[in-house]
Amino acid sequence: MSELIETTMYQVSQVFLLPTLALIALLFLYAFWVLGEFAVLAWRRRGGAGRPLLALHRAAAPQGLSEDELDLQAHRLLEGPRIASRVTPMLGLVATMIPMGPALKGLSDGNLARVSDNLTVAFSAVILALIAASITFWVANVRRRWLAEEMLLIAQGVTAGPAGAR
Repeated sequence: MSELIETTMYQVSQVFLLPTLALIALLFLYAFWVLGEFAVLAWRRRGGAGRPLLALHRAAAPQGLSEDELDLQAHRLLEGPRIASRVTPMLGLVATMIPMGPALKGLSDGNLARVSDNLTVAFSAVILALIAASITFWVANVRRRWLAEEMLLIAQGVTAGPAGAR
């Protein structure tokens, strides 16, 4: 009975390798999308634009958005990079652990090529996952600061002009 459960768990875990690798690949591409978006926003901020909360607040004239609405919008703007920065390392760990079973089995059978193949997949996946997580974590934190600065400008009544003039 124990062997049946162990074999079933092993087979089920192997099913998740390809979807996990696909998600890591998508999140890796997403991280570079977010980085490009961040670079464009940074470039626009140098010229006084690129302030999404300020733009939303001005568009909701005459009173603008409430503090809670601004906070909600800030969270919405950060949601993708924040989730990616937390989920990607977990997927990297999963993608590392799944091939370890076949690698250890290959080692016990004396099949070093199988060990090498499985460890290559495992470590490549975790490296890509950590790079993606690092990029999205950095972007999310800098954007969080930018959004906090915008909320402060709005609280101080600065709602117009590229340099934040009243």
